[in-house]
Parts: sequence; structure tokens; C-alpha cells
Amino acid sequence: MEKLFFFLYSVLSFFLYLLALPLLALFSFKTKYKDSLPARFFLRNNKPLKPDGIWFHSCSFGEAKAIRSLVESLPQESLRMSTTTHTGFKVIEEYTQESRYLPFEPLLFRWLKPQKALVVMEAEFWYLLFTLAQRRGAKTLLINARMSDRSFPRYKKIGWLYREIFKHIDEVYAQTAKDKERLESLGAKNVVVTGNIKLAHLPAVTKEIQKPSSLVVCGASTHEGEEALIMDAFVALKKEHPEAVMLLVPRHPERFDKVAKMMEAYADRYQFTAQRYSQNEVLGSDMILVDVLGELVNLYAVSDIVILGGAFEPIGGHNAAEAAQFGCKIISGEHYFNQKDIFDAIEGIAVVEASNLSRRLLQHGLLKPTKIKSKSDITRITESLERVL
Repeated sequence: MEKLFFFLYSVLSFFLYLLALPLLALFSFKTKYKDSLPARFFLRNNKPLKPDGIWFHSCSFGEAKAIRSLVESLPQESLRMSTTTHTGFKVIEEYTQESRYLPFEPLLFRWLKPQKALVVMEAEFWYLLFTLAQRRGAKTLLINARMSDRSFPRYKKIGWLYREIFKHIDEVYAQTAKDKERLESLGAKNVVVTGNIKLAHLPAVTKEIQKPSSLVVCGASTHEGEEALIMDAFVALKKEHPEAVMLLVPRHPERFDKVAKMMEAYADRYQFTAQRYSQNEVLGSDMILVDVLGELVNLYAVSDIVILGGAFEPIGGHNAAEAAQFGCKIISGEHYFNQKDIFDAIEGIAVVEASNLSRRLLQHGLLKPTKIKSKSDITRITESLERVL
């Protein structure tokens, strides 16, 4: 039965790949995908990873950052990295030159070389990735695994697929006891609760930024629809605190120019000063668009209040611990379903409806500085990897 499933899945994935080729070729010309799509679907400039290493696969910028503590515990020459996003690639290439975009599944037959271990972050459930890696000698680990209240019912509906995937995952390291229970119901074995590894090694300040003497509000990791909401709240705040400064940090670089135009319109309407951080790193204007990557933790260090994006729209939220380590007052929307475990580990986050953001920001004096209550332990993971070296 297992051999039949492997054959049928492989044939279906290859068929879907052929059907999608014209559309993939078209999207490859878009700036956002000009590197990732040709590499992932056409293997352009994407040679296989060297064999016999510890191979980490992470999807997003945040996931790629979160594995740093694991990466630093291993010999640099053993590291192999892959990702599926442009922002993720910017991070992993800092770890090692053996960094690649992960090819689409049917292309793995030719591309994937034997490794000592495959370590996959969170919810990257690729059947052929795990199966081929295991068949070619790798110990397979799923780390920081989670099953949110929102996603679990969807996984259960196709539980037959995940039971096949988990047959090829040797060890699972879950964020919470509830995640462990849900993963085991889908067929996961050897499940250990380690906490969220995003709390194991929080990013440190890389350079000091001169803090303005006034109140600093940071709209962090924002998405479509959230920037206008935050700027409206800031306009209301400025009426009571004319000296206040706002930093606005969109999550995705391809939106920088669009948000810049929006900020310029607000500045013109309310006679505010505005600047782009890439052109002037001195925080000297009323409104500052942070249009560079990798500066958020440095900005958290000088922020008094953080309005955390990704939760005023149904995105799932972002990592609040990076700001909480500095004791920032944090305001979040209600849609933080992908970060529930991190929010539970932090004391003092104010969760509000989008319509109440302005009022809560005006009442910032009542907000409490945040504090991280618990962290995670990655010892079991590092010990497992050390055994295959």
C-alpha cells in the first residue's frame, strides 16, 4: 500500500507540475519571484546541496531567523540550508554558502542528495521531501511543529495524507502539549514538547539607533489594510502628543513603495514630516517608513509602543517576543492564531479590535510593559543532531 501511495503521489505531483508550467514561466518575470520561481521550478542556478550534512528547511524570514540557535550549535561545514521565499533566502545565505531554494517536489528525485539529517520547521509538510530524504539515509525531524485551532480541522479532513507523511518523519518536536496531542492524532510518532524555538534565541541588537526624546510608536510587520489603520491611530495620538514619532515597518519589501505613497499622502494632509529610512537613518521626522530588512529588532530597542501587524487582518500574527524582550508596550489585533503559544508566553500584550486601536493607543498610559514569562529548551533537538554527526 505504501509503495502504491508513493507511486500515485509522485505521478500526480509531476502531472500538476506540467500543468502549471506555463503559469510558472509567466510569474517568473515578476520582480517578487524572479529568483525563487526559476530556482524552484526550473532549477535555474540551483545545483544540489553537498551530501552528508545537516539540512535545515525553513519557509519564511521569521522561521529562518528562528533556527539560528540550532545552526550555531553545529559545525559550520555540516550546514545545508533551503527555503521557499526570497526573504527566507536572504537569511539562510548568511549561515552557509550551501543555501538553496527548495525545488518543487517532483524535481527532488534528481536534485536531492543523501544527507545525515533533514530538519524541517513548523508546517512544511512535503511528502516527497521527507520520503526521499529518509530513503536516502537522512534522519528526519520536524521541529517547532504546531497545529493551530484554525488549521487543525483542515488537516483532519485529509488526515490520510498526513498519516503517510508522518510515516517518514523520525522525530517531532512540538511547541505545546496540545500541538503534541493533535500531531499524534494525525500519525506523528516520537513527539516531544520543547516549547517554541522562536523564544530560544531572540535576535539581538546589531547597532545602536539614537532614540528620539519623544514617544516612539512602531507599527511592525504590517500587511495590506493595516498601515492605514495604524496611521489613523497615530494621527489621533498626535493631537495629544504633538512630539510623537511613528515608525512603520511593512512585512513585505514589494509593498515599500506603495506604503511610501500612502505615508506621503497622510503627511501632506496633516502637515507632518515624513522620510524613508533607507535614505536617512536618523529618526528625525514625524513619520518614518522603514523600507529595509533586518532593522526591526534595532527599532524595537528604541520603541515605547509597538503596534504588531499581521493580526488586525486575518493573517495569523507575528512574533511578539522580539519586542517583548525590550519591555515594549504591545498592542495586537485579534487574529494572532498562528502565534497563540508565543502570546501565551508573554505578559502584558493588549489585544484589541481594529475599530478600537485609536482609543487604546490614546490610553497608552494604562498599558503595561510586556514581559516574557517562559522560554523554550532546544537541548533535545541539538542532542539528536549531534548523534548523527
